[in-house]
Amino acid sequence: MDIRQLRYFCTVAEELNMTHAAERLNMAQPPLTRRIRQLETELGAALFERKPRGLALTHEGKFFLEHALQILEKVDTTVAATRRMARRGHQVFGIGMVGSLLYGQLPQLIRRLRQTDDIELLLLELTTVSQIQALKAGRIDIGFGRLRIDDPDIVQEVLFNEPIVAALPVSHPLANTTPTLAQLAEYPLITYPASPRPSYADAVLALFRLRGLRVRVIQETNELQTAIGLVASDMGFSLVPEQVMRMHRDEIVYVRLAESNITSPIICSRRREPATPAMTLTNEILEELVANRLEGRYP
Repeated sequence: MDIRQLRYFCTVAEELNMTHAAERLNMAQPPLTRRIRQLETELGAALFERKPRGLALTHEGKFFLEHALQILEKVDTTVAATRRMARRGHQVFGIGMVGSLLYGQLPQLIRRLRQTDDIELLLLELTTVSQIQALKAGRIDIGFGRLRIDDPDIVQEVLFNEPIVAALPVSHPLANTTPTLAQLAEYPLITYPASPRPSYADAVLALFRLRGLRVRVIQETNELQTAIGLVASDMGFSLVPEQVMRMHRDEIVYVRLAESNITSPIICSRRREPATPAMTLTNEILEELVANRLEGRYP
């Protein structure tokens, strides 16, 4: 499987017509049809349903399209950043992050690094597991996540521990309370991310399991925003880091837990190697921002 195959597939998925897709790709239809069939054979799954008036994505096709688009977006972003670096003579500094950290002080770090003339930032939203892989492959230089992963090539540092709160529909019986995990376990739970695992979702489930509680997971999602949207639709509740409380929605309330010691670590991951000038600057800014957080000062 290569990038070209992914682009072929995404074009066909957008057009849902092999002839129109071939025209967009400036190629004949038979070779395009063969490439799609080869992709389906390699995946062991039918991506399209062939219908008299065109094509329709199968369930597997919709899943593959979602992830193929993410892959192509990351490839395009990396290529564009590399070209900018070559034009300007800048160094590219890659940052991987889990989505929930964008509601805290991470944007302040990004803003200050962007003010540095000789650094070209490459930002990727990645789970902690994906961050470790990207660090080892050299695609990013630093990662911010919530999962401890033991790898001899990676150094992890816990910056601080962040309280976990419950996101509830406004009409939820516990909406105006300070619930215990035992009380929350009586209601359906929405977790994220669904993959790759292990992830923050596993840490949340462990909170219940370690207390001998059974909770029913009604839905797993890949994105925090999707989980919040499902909470707003009254499907269930979700446990989220405190920083997410800055994501205001009229249909949602955030409540603190009765167990005040329930937290999620914010972990910085780096390669085990000497610091570059960009990394040294990043570490200096991080030290200041972490001090602000621990002392209750925010930008």
